[in-house]
Amino acid sequence: MDIVDKLQSTFNSLGANNVESLKEVYSENIIFEDPAHQIIGLDSFMLYCHNLYKNVSKCKFEFIHVSKLDGVAFLEWNMHLIHPRLNKGNEIIVPGISKIIFDDKIISHRDYFDLGAMLYEKLPCIGGIVRKIKSNLG
Repeated sequence: MDIVDKLQSTFNSLGANNVESLKEVYSENIIFEDPAHQIIGLDSFMLYCHNLYKNVSKCKFEFIHVSKLDGVAFLEWNMHLIHPRLNKGNEIIVPGISKIIFDDKIISHRDYFDLGAMLYEKLPCIGGIVRKIKSNLG
């Protein structure tokens, strides 16, 4: 099993109580980025994951397509997320893509997804406003 396969397996078994498993796939100097964060260092990334996973009821990834070449991988996925304060506690499916740079471990991980669709549109107070603005753009 290569490092990209390990990453997929690790994320689908990840929870607040087993973030130490990230040490098997990520470098100590990992740079993680998504639309809301830039995190540098494995300890900071594990703390971020611990805090994220302790607040969700479910977070699983459906990996649709993986492309690997010369230490770079792109993973297309759907994240299945249940958070008690988003979307009335109902499942949210968020499509995204990750760009991974690796050697024996992952040294860079960048996630691309629509933060508005995942978060802002699902918040009780502002969700309707965000959806209306988006509909007026098209």
